[in-house]
Amino acid sequence: MSQWFLFFAQLLFFTFGAWYFWRNARKSKQINTGMSMEENEKEMQKLYTMRQTKLTEPLSEQTRPKSLQDVIGQEKGIRALRAALCTANPQHILIYGPPGVGKTAAARLVLEEAKQKQHSPFGKDAKFVEIDATTLQFDERSIADPLLGSVHDPIYQGAGALGQAGIPKPQIGAVCEAHGGVLFIDEIGELHPMQMNRLLKVLEDRVARFQSSYYSKSNQRIPPYIHDIFQNGMPADFRLIGATTRSPSELPAALRSRCTEIFFDGLSQNAIEQIAANGMQQAGLQYEEGLCRQIAMYASGGRDAINMVQSMVALAEMKGRKYVGSAELEQVAESGRYQPLYKQKSSTKPRIGVVNGLAVAGSVGGLLLTVEVQVKQSRQPRLDVTGIVEEEEIRNAHGVSRRKSNARGSAENVLTVLEQYGFDRNAYAVHINFPSGMPIDGPSAGIAMFLAVYSAWQQKPIAGDIAVTGEISLTGQVLPVGGVTEKLQAAKEADVRQVCIPKANWQKRYERLGLEICCVECVEDLLCAVFAKQQNPVPPQQTQVLSAKGVFE
Repeated sequence: MSQWFLFFAQLLFFTFGAWYFWRNARKSKQINTGMSMEENEKEMQKLYTMRQTKLTEPLSEQTRPKSLQDVIGQEKGIRALRAALCTANPQHILIYGPPGVGKTAAARLVLEEAKQKQHSPFGKDAKFVEIDATTLQFDERSIADPLLGSVHDPIYQGAGALGQAGIPKPQIGAVCEAHGGVLFIDEIGELHPMQMNRLLKVLEDRVARFQSSYYSKSNQRIPPYIHDIFQNGMPADFRLIGATTRSPSELPAALRSRCTEIFFDGLSQNAIEQIAANGMQQAGLQYEEGLCRQIAMYASGGRDAINMVQSMVALAEMKGRKYVGSAELEQVAESGRYQPLYKQKSSTKPRIGVVNGLAVAGSVGGLLLTVEVQVKQSRQPRLDVTGIVEEEEIRNAHGVSRRKSNARGSAENVLTVLEQYGFDRNAYAVHINFPSGMPIDGPSAGIAMFLAVYSAWQQKPIAGDIAVTGEISLTGQVLPVGGVTEKLQAAKEADVRQVCIPKANWQKRYERLGLEICCVECVEDLLCAVFAKQQNPVPPQQTQVLSAKGVFE
């Protein structure tokens, strides 16, 4: 009897002990995880339920390019992108262009093409790591850096088990995730200068390095792999593709010198029309003839066109039909406050004091710009320049800057050059007007203003299908300007017959545009090119032009 009693007492003791240790282990786990098993299962069920709930795929996702042939209007840019990436030695790349023209999609698709090349260093599993520079906040303490990586030091929250043991743990960033593939940084010009400098160092060394005041070579508790990372760095051998809507001059020269620069053009009206048609087809809509052309007049890019199509799809569904027309487009334009983006067309009609200039305006790209002038004899001589935005505010991640127009200063240069042709500025009131009402870069409109003032003064008409661009110096020289490629493309779209550009800007590839391009070095060349079929222009007077040296001697 006593033996059975002892047996049951031992069994009860061991059962109680097991229950006690199981309960303590469960409590310890709950303390470490912050929640019980029941709570964890409940949260996992909620997460599973959320993942099962899905909406329909937006039209913008349905129309996302699946192949390079689907990227519309960027044939030249894609060809350059292929040449830079689909080789045995791919290059770092900077892609310039307005938003919504396919920079990201083209880069992703070209990498997929490069991975199929036998001689390409990109493996079949090469990653395309995409990150947006506008969302990266610079952390001076380097606690969290999703781009370059950081170190979870023991004193910081989230250091984990290694932190509790006093061991710093490196946390890799996008530069290491992209190892062996492509790191795509959208709006790369928005990076903090410190991040940019550190990124350039990674590009040079192809290694991401980590530092921590808690790391010691003699600390034997630190795992060997962490010793290796701190001493030798983490591999970060990738190819950088940076996309930006900024101009090249706004990016660091050190970054540009390491990259091949590729320019994506703003979408033409025909390209936007095709994107709208693709959206209609993807949505299964029938539409009124010419509707896509009307959409292209409102949309500033591919995204705008798809958004408008999506809105018209919704209107058609509300009416229970699969057909849309001008009425639906008007409703969408009114509710979304879209304004028609009319691009000026040239005319063959000659006009006095009116000339077509060429300009580049942000996401719109190149455009035709009218310059009109009136010259009247007056006892109160004056010079008026109207229709321009005198000061432009430019906002970016680093602050706000202001850029003043120097169109009036360029107009003063024009009158000075005209004095060599006998023009007496003290006897005339000159009014120069830019009907566009937009920021005007004075120097590039120099020869347009000269030609318009000369025409109004001499009463010589200028053909309406001629356009000009170039800066004018005090001695009558025509100096080079920027954005000539975009300007010539705009001239072609505006049905311009003849374009005058500075001789220093000439490039052989311009011949493919099919325009009559006159390269001019001075205003005499300009006048001969424009008035060659008319009476010879007034020759310049024998006016002595003093050099700076002559004035001060």
